[in-house]
Amino acid sequence: VEPRTSCPVTEPSEERKFRVLVGVTGSVAALKLPLLVSRLLDVPGMWKQRCDPVLHIDLRRWADLMLVAPLDANTLGKVASGICDNLLTCVIRAWDRSKPLLFCPAMNTAMWEHPITAQQVDQLKAFGYIEIPCVAKKLVCGDQGLGAMAEVETIVDKVREILSQHDGVQHG
Repeated sequence: VEPRTSCPVTEPSEERKFRVLVGVTGSVAALKLPLLVSRLLDVPGMWKQRCDPVLHIDLRRWADLMLVAPLDANTLGKVASGICDNLLTCVIRAWDRSKPLLFCPAMNTAMWEHPITAQQVDQLKAFGYIEIPCVAKKLVCGDQGLGAMAEVETIVDKVREILSQHDGVQHG
């Protein structure tokens, strides 16, 4: 029996759409996901049909760009350490580093300010991943300070910037 992939491999062409895989972790900032995805759908040439891949290798092959928004402290630590114990961390571990991977840290201010956080963010950047920095604001928990996920428009603008750097993929 031949292994079946859930997403057909498409031949490279100048008309092919750019595919973005969005990873979501357990941060409160996940509340922004519907707005983020709806705004990404406004980027011309992006998602027009849904594919239902189930294996981390299928997903890494399918996507042209990966966006992890939000990236919580737990998953940040796992990725920085190479731990891959769920679908998201497995996709990230198997990610083709010639393709862009963007991450948006989001966590409580006290967690953000812990010394290990800067080390872990630096490790992800050393892997070649692109940070979309968190921002300071009043968090859902009531604390004030750095740790909130970047604004949706900031994230969409960064995705557009990365798309503009990739020739041969239609992106508007």
